[in-house]
Amino acid sequence: MRKIMVVASGLLLLSLSLAWWVASRQQKPVEIIPVLTGQPEYCLTCHAELPEISSSHPVKTFGCVSCHGGERLALNADLAHSTMRGGANPSDLAVAEISCGGSSCHSGSEAENRDHIQRVMTSVQSTYAGAIANIRFTFGAQPDLIAQFGIKAIMDEHTQSGIQSLQEFNASAETNPMIQKFGENCLNCHLHAAPQKGNAFVRQTGCAACHSTGKHTLSTAIPYTQCNACHNRGNYDLRTMTFVERTDQPVDRVHDYYQPIAQFTKCEYTLDCVDCHTRSEAMGDGDIHSNQKEIQYVQCKTCHGTLNELPLTKTLADPNDIAFRMSILNPVVGLKIGDTILMTEKGEPLWNTRVLSDGTYEMIGKATKQRFNFRPVMGSTCQQNPKEQSSQYCHKCHSVER
Repeated sequence: MRKIMVVASGLLLLSLSLAWWVASRQQKPVEIIPVLTGQPEYCLTCHAELPEISSSHPVKTFGCVSCHGGERLALNADLAHSTMRGGANPSDLAVAEISCGGSSCHSGSEAENRDHIQRVMTSVQSTYAGAIANIRFTFGAQPDLIAQFGIKAIMDEHTQSGIQSLQEFNASAETNPMIQKFGENCLNCHLHAAPQKGNAFVRQTGCAACHSTGKHTLSTAIPYTQCNACHNRGNYDLRTMTFVERTDQPVDRVHDYYQPIAQFTKCEYTLDCVDCHTRSEAMGDGDIHSNQKEIQYVQCKTCHGTLNELPLTKTLADPNDIAFRMSILNPVVGLKIGDTILMTEKGEPLWNTRVLSDGTYEMIGKATKQRFNFRPVMGSTCQQNPKEQSSQYCHKCHSVER
């Protein structure tokens, strides 16, 4: 009996020692209580090494669960991740409204410039409506180039473009085999779609396709290489309805920026895409459009003016001006009340520009932080026809030979 007691005591001691050893090796819970939720969460127990995702989304304010979802009190990885939204990408358009929405976040009012999700969901980058309309018109499936279909069905009750809705495109319902093949091979570019395989195509879906430039980062300082993942990977062969990837090996920025078929000026490849193209052009203006041309309007004259007119400008007088918010989100320039900046014909502030005291202009690269000084066309020796003011006419004289 005594031996049994000794053995039992030994087993109990061994069990307690083993339990202590296992407990000592487990990570101690790291608790945060985000300002927005006031609820404890333990995500940083395992993810403490992740960098702050962006200066506008501090973890002390947002935490992790408000965007990513997940079980906030779980210490087991599988359980903690079991209810995450969008996997590792809560900005995927299937869940963006839940993850990123809210009147104080990205689905607020248009007047407060917080309608980001609505603008993205109706944009041609999301709907792919232009490509679908062009292919269907080319092969006789619709009478004109007005968009009827998008990647997903979408409504816009307050449209300014005249298009109130798009039906969901279903290639298998088409009778023309070329349109069916288009559906099989050519729907990899829109924001809903996962990218093709290969380093040249690396991106995420949804908002992160543009704004995530690395592991757990969100940025408005978007380099042209991020845009290249969709816009400069190759071309579609309409005869075979297949994608033909670029075969050239760019060795410098000029060749990397544009494909050999492109015609461009020095400023176009020296700057990054986001230095010229505005939020409305890239993210949409909240309306459904039939093609990219309807939404893209920035021209050379937007910054350089014409022989007869200086570019449009705006002197900042309201501290709540959207230009200040944008410059804070990407602090490459310290705007202040009284600064005069360029603006587009639609009234969008080109917040990374300034009118200098000598009448010239300055632009600061949003991704590179480089400073560029330039002069207006007015008063120069330019001989351009005043009636020919679109960028294609500027290219006739200012295109760069490679």
